[in-house]
Amino acid sequence: MASEQKQIYHERQRLQFCLLHSLNNLFQQKDAFTRATLNSIAERLVLDDPEKEIWTPFSLVFKPHHNSVTGNYDINVLIAALEGRGKTVIWHDGRNGASAMDLNDGLLMGIVVNVPVRRYGGLWKSRHWIAVRKVDGVWYNLDSDLQAPHCFKDCGEVREFLNFIINHDGQVLLVKNDNTQ
Repeated sequence: MASEQKQIYHERQRLQFCLLHSLNNLFQQKDAFTRATLNSIAERLVLDDPEKEIWTPFSLVFKPHHNSVTGNYDINVLIAALEGRGKTVIWHDGRNGASAMDLNDGLLMGIVVNVPVRRYGGLWKSRHWIAVRKVDGVWYNLDSDLQAPHCFKDCGEVREFLNFIINHDGQVLLVKNDNTQ
């Protein structure tokens, strides 16, 4: 019964706003975070930094925690955004592989991965944020570069995906709900 299946929220990639898209996909909500919200977090991180960088004309575009034109936010913005929503971010030690992750942990909200990407025949090297989330008991790859969410058949397939990420210089971050709620 397709009509009974919950609609999975999935934002598609625009410019380098993959962190924004992955957060909204993780929270399964349009505008759970906005560009303005993430820019504000990035600016606050700069103000809170005791070792601020010296201002140059390039500082208008290339800021310490993001590119103000294309997006491309860094890990500090991700962590601050999630902690601001009562989440805990745990970097998964890739030496342990995906088998060490408890995908059935009741506090696990989802997983955010950061993977290296090459575009334009390898001329452009960057990194890409992807959300992986369990919705109604089913795990989904919510990569904003995909046309639609990819449904994993089981936890074994999720672990295979995560091991592939780990083995190809990707980083895996577990996002957990605060257990005091």
